[in-house]
Amino acid sequence: MLERSDLAENALQALHDEAYDTPFNTQTLNHEGMIFIGGRKARSLAGEWNFCVDLLDTGLRQKWFALEEMAATERTEPWDYDPHEGETVPVPACWQMLKDRWYFFEGSVWYSRCLDMDAITRDKRQFLRIGAAQYDCKIFLNGAFLGNHYGGSTPFFCELSEHLKAGRNWLMLMVNNTRTLDRVPMRNTDWFNYGGIYREVALYQTPRVVIKDLFAYLVPDNGYNKIAVEVSVDGDVREARVDISQLGISDTITLDEDGRGRIIFDARPDLWSPETPNLYDIKLSAGSDHVSDRVGFRQISRIDDEIHLNGNAVFLRGISVHEDDVTHGKMTDEADLRRRFADAKELNCNFLRLAHYPHHEQAAQLADEMGFLLWEEIPVYWAIDFDNQATYRDARNQLLELIKRDRNRASVIIWSVGNENPDTDVRLRFMQRLVATAKSTDPTRLTSAACLVNHAKNRIEDRLAEHIDVIGINEYYGWYEENFDDLVAIGENSSPGKPVVISETGADGDISETGPRTGLFSEAYMSEVYEKQIATLRHLSYVKGISPWILYDFRVERRQNIFQRGFNKKGLIAADKITRKKAFYVLADFYAQKRQAQREGEKNHDH
Repeated sequence: MLERSDLAENALQALHDEAYDTPFNTQTLNHEGMIFIGGRKARSLAGEWNFCVDLLDTGLRQKWFALEEMAATERTEPWDYDPHEGETVPVPACWQMLKDRWYFFEGSVWYSRCLDMDAITRDKRQFLRIGAAQYDCKIFLNGAFLGNHYGGSTPFFCELSEHLKAGRNWLMLMVNNTRTLDRVPMRNTDWFNYGGIYREVALYQTPRVVIKDLFAYLVPDNGYNKIAVEVSVDGDVREARVDISQLGISDTITLDEDGRGRIIFDARPDLWSPETPNLYDIKLSAGSDHVSDRVGFRQISRIDDEIHLNGNAVFLRGISVHEDDVTHGKMTDEADLRRRFADAKELNCNFLRLAHYPHHEQAAQLADEMGFLLWEEIPVYWAIDFDNQATYRDARNQLLELIKRDRNRASVIIWSVGNENPDTDVRLRFMQRLVATAKSTDPTRLTSAACLVNHAKNRIEDRLAEHIDVIGINEYYGWYEENFDDLVAIGENSSPGKPVVISETGADGDISETGPRTGLFSEAYMSEVYEKQIATLRHLSYVKGISPWILYDFRVERRQNIFQRGFNKKGLIAADKITRKKAFYVLADFYAQKRQAQREGEKNHDH
C-alpha cells in the first residue's frame, strides 16, 4: 500500500496525522499573483481530465501528486489511485451534473492531465489561469506543490515557469468544495453547493516583463474631461506606453521601483450609459509585453438619496440572477449569458444584481456592450465567522480579485460586500474594512450591502448603512413576512438619507402540472405579491431601484417541499429558462412605465 512506500516516509503519520492539510494550505495563490489577460493569447486546457473522488483526503496523506508515470506491471506497491489514466471528466464542468452518485458529494477530488511543452526558454514565463474552482484548489506540477487558492468564484493564477520542462509534464489539481464555518460563504447558504473546475482553464505565455494590471477610468470629479490610467508591471522596466487612439491619446507612463505608475489625460470621451454603451480600445505596452481592453467611461455617484449616472438621476430597473442551469449547474457560457440579458431586456431592465458571488467575467463584458448596469458582490452571506481573521483574509482576497478582474467594466456600478448579516460589533468592523478596501482599490464605484430591517420598529435600521453608498434591503412582505401592511409602515417610518435598492423581494410560483392554482406557491399568488409590492414601493421616494428575486428558478438543497423539490421557484421564468410566469409581465409593465417616465423627465430637463 502507498502508506508504506518511500513517498509516505512514515506509515503511521500518513494514516493518522490530521494536520496533513497544513503544508498545502498556504493560500499563496491570491490577488497579488494576478496578471492582466486582455488581448493575450491563451492556450486552452479545456477537455477531458483524469478524475478521482477522494472522500478521505487520501491523496494528500499518500502524496498522490508525487506519483511518477509508471506502467502497472512495473510497480512495487499497489496504487490506490493512478493520476495518469482512468476515469475522465470534461473541464470546465460541475461534477454534480456528470453522474448521479456525485450529486450531493462534498469533499476533495483530483484532476490531472498531461501538459506537453516545447523547448523551455528563460526569456518566457508561463502562467496557469483558472477562472474559478469551487472552493479550495491546490496545484501540483511534476510532483511539486505550487500553492492553493481559496474562493469558489474568482480567478487565480499560478506561475509554472520554474517547474515546467520540455516535453511531457503532469499537472494535478486537488479541488475541495466542503462547506465549513470559516469559509466565505459559510456552511449555511441558500444556493446549491456545486463543486469542480467550472470555468475556463488556460495557459498564458508572457515575456519576462509582465503587465499585471491596467485600470482606466473617468476621473470622478464631475468634469467628465479627465481620464486616469493606472498600471502595474512586474519586471525591470521603468516606463510603459498607453494608447487610446480614438481619443488621440498616446503617452509614456513613468513607473516607480515597484513597477507602478499613474497618468491623467485631458479628454472628453463620449460617455457610456445603457442608452449609449460607448467603448474605447486601449492598448498598453511595457518592455516586450502588450495588453489591450475595451473600456467605457462614465461617472456613477450618490447625491443625497439619488443615484446619478453621468450627472442624471437614474432608477435601477433590475432583476437578481444566480449562476445556475438545469443541465450545466454553475457552469455558464456566452449563449447562456446572452439569453440572460435578452430576458432582462424583455423585462425592460437596465440593471442586474449578480448574486451572491462573482459571476463569470464575460457577464460584465457583455453588459458593457449591451448597456446594462450591474451590482457585483462577494459571498459574505448570513452568519460569516466575523471574528476570525482567516475568514476576513478570505473575504478581502475575493473582493480584491473581483475588483481587479472587473474594474475596467463601465457596466459595474456597485460593489456589494455582504448579504443579510446580523448587526453585531464584529460584523460592523469586518464590513467597514471591506468597504474601505473597495473604496481604496476603486474610487469610481458605489458600495452597498443587503442590510437589515428592524421588524419590531418597522424601519430600515442597520449600522452598516452609515458606511455604504447604497442601502440594499431584502424584504419579502407577502411571502416570509405575512403582514403586508408592515411594508407600508416601514416606508412611512424610514428616512435613510441615502438611496435604497430593494435588492430582493418576491414569492415562489410552482407552474408545474402538480402546482397549486391558488394560495401559497401558486402562480396567481406570486403575481398578486408583485402587484402589491409595486403599488407600495412606487410611492417611496428614496427607493431608487428594485432587483426582485429572481430571474430563473434555481437549484438549492434546502428547498424540499412538494412544490419546490430541490428548487427555489421564485423565478419569473421557470428553470427551463423559457417559460414566463404571470409575474414576469407584471414587472415588465411596471418597468416600462418607469422607463417612459424617466425619458419624459430627461426631455423636460433638456428643455
